[in-house]
Amino acid sequence: MRLWILGLLCVSLFACSPSEEELLKVGLEKMDTQAWPEAVTYFDQLLEKNPANATALNAKGVALFQQGKIQEAIPVFDLAIQADSTSYKAWFNRGNAKMEMENYKAALADFNIATALDATQTDIYFNRGTALLNMEEYEDALLDFQTVLQNNPNQAEAQFRKAKAELGMNDPIHGLESLTNTVNLDPKNAEAYYLLGITRMSALGQKNEGCADLKMALSLGYAEAQTWITDFCE
Repeated sequence: MRLWILGLLCVSLFACSPSEEELLKVGLEKMDTQAWPEAVTYFDQLLEKNPANATALNAKGVALFQQGKIQEAIPVFDLAIQADSTSYKAWFNRGNAKMEMENYKAALADFNIATALDATQTDIYFNRGTALLNMEEYEDALLDFQTVLQNNPNQAEAQFRKAKAELGMNDPIHGLESLTNTVNLDPKNAEAYYLLGITRMSALGQKNEGCADLKMALSLGYAEAQTWITDFCE
């Protein structure tokens, strides 16, 4: 209501125009409530005043990304990087957009720059590890997930992706350890139970334990487990 009253006052006075800071503040508040299109409107108003405002460009890109407008978001992140190439945020966000489009190599390049600009941001390592995992670069992916877990050992999804990297490296022992950590932290991860089951059976010959894991995966909705259960557990 306060903003609406301010708007009426601006109209009545004819000379009132919100500043860049005010437009940015309202746009960010809209993002906090996930009102993405409204946020874009405020950022566009700001960018009419200052097309090189890196913070507004990055935020606009994020708002577009959140609406699934990935192809629209990427050139906005390009502009944010042109406006300020020293901030990791636009590099990181553009990497996320490229990864969403399954352009993992280009995403990796952006994540590498983001990491060089701020090596303390564990989200960059997590997403870069995910890109590497999709590229089947398992050893490098493993290093990134290990970095994430050094900061927070209880991050279930990092444990899970670490397990996938280890299994990709034909290391079932460490893979099983990471998968066990995963289901302990997230008992609803059906795919983790599935990978536990098939790894126990195929790598270690643990049929009973493997079947129990596969049945748990199936009970959690992982339909692919049924084939293994039918072939090896019944």
